[in-house]
Amino acid sequence: MGTVIDAIKARFQTRDIPKTAQGRFNALMRREKGDTAKVAERLGVVRRTVQRYVKGDRNIANSKPEVLKRLEQEVTKDHQPRVRARAQREAKERGLTVETRASFGFTAAAGSTDDSRARRLTEDIPDDLIDPIFEAMRDGDEDKARELIAEGLAEEYFRDGGTRAEGLDVEFTNIDYIELDWRN
Repeated sequence: MGTVIDAIKARFQTRDIPKTAQGRFNALMRREKGDTAKVAERLGVVRRTVQRYVKGDRNIANSKPEVLKRLEQEVTKDHQPRVRARAQREAKERGLTVETRASFGFTAAAGSTDDSRARRLTEDIPDDLIDPIFEAMRDGDEDKARELIAEGLAEEYFRDGGTRAEGLDVEFTNIDYIELDWRN
């Protein structure tokens, strides 16, 4: 995955998805209760291909890279739904804090410096961004998660909760580390 998604998963999931392609395929088959048509639809292949995987005539590990990528995405979507839901509920109740060291650049009014520089920040994420962050994690969308975290940090640190630097767009790049936790 990516840096931000990995940080979210490290804090809010108890275990990873299966490591092997066969293990992932088996997890997807269990999730769909053995329905080869549904699995084929989710993987973007024909049903007969899935039937060959099940029967053992074809090894899923030898599939095209795009099928393996799709397999990983689909298994990730379904992975630990109750754990993820509980973490999301608790994040909405308690709040979410991000600690990171990364480069931040700006798009701002003329005359201000917009060169990116490394900063170490620990800020609370606005509550309205918690659900979209968990949705990005579920979808495995690294870019969306990074964008949402950047928006939260921009709002709390750079715009100071809306009291200054209105309209400042923040770029969140070169992440050295990032950790998420409950608000204190």
